[in-house]
Amino acid sequence: MENLKVDKIIICKQEKESENYEKFKKIVKEKRIKVIEVKMGDELNIEKDLKFQILWPKVEQIEENILNNNSIVAKLNYKGFSVLFTGDIEEIAEKAILEENKNIKSTILKIAHHGSKSSSTEEFLNAVMPKIALIGVGQNNKFGHPSQVTLDNLKDLDCQIYRTDLCGEISIKVNRNGKIKVLKHINKDET
Repeated sequence: MENLKVDKIIICKQEKESENYEKFKKIVKEKRIKVIEVKMGDELNIEKDLKFQILWPKVEQIEENILNNNSIVAKLNYKGFSVLFTGDIEEIAEKAILEENKNIKSTILKIAHHGSKSSSTEEFLNAVMPKIALIGVGQNNKFGHPSQVTLDNLKDLDCQIYRTDLCGEISIKVNRNGKIKVLKHINKDET
């Protein structure tokens, strides 16, 4: 927000104050950025045939403020194409989402919590059945992300895996007919 032009921000309600949240509120106020608070069940219509369904968090989770499991989980739907964005949720949130939402199947899955072993359970992945998995993870990170268990679970689904530590920035283009093109943007200074 400090370096990019931002018109709107979508967040869930925050119950706890923190230094980062105070800084966030200050920048939002200074730059007059519109803040949209969402919770499970909300729907954001972007344009014709393009919308976000908010699948998580429930109000109860927001009030408990269970850090990673308080992440927004949203499903982008465009005609017959969909992307499931999972933030940093872990197994506890995945199970609750499965109980609440019967249709989370998605073309693309943004893998939760950098591919850690605390998320991307077999049950959750089998419900999503992604054709493409995206893992946002730093090179040689101290946590060992992504976990081999997560990678094996994805390979069992026979989906294509793209990782930012190996591919750099990843862009997805989808045309009106649903044809998907994955673009990798590797910084030459990092290779």
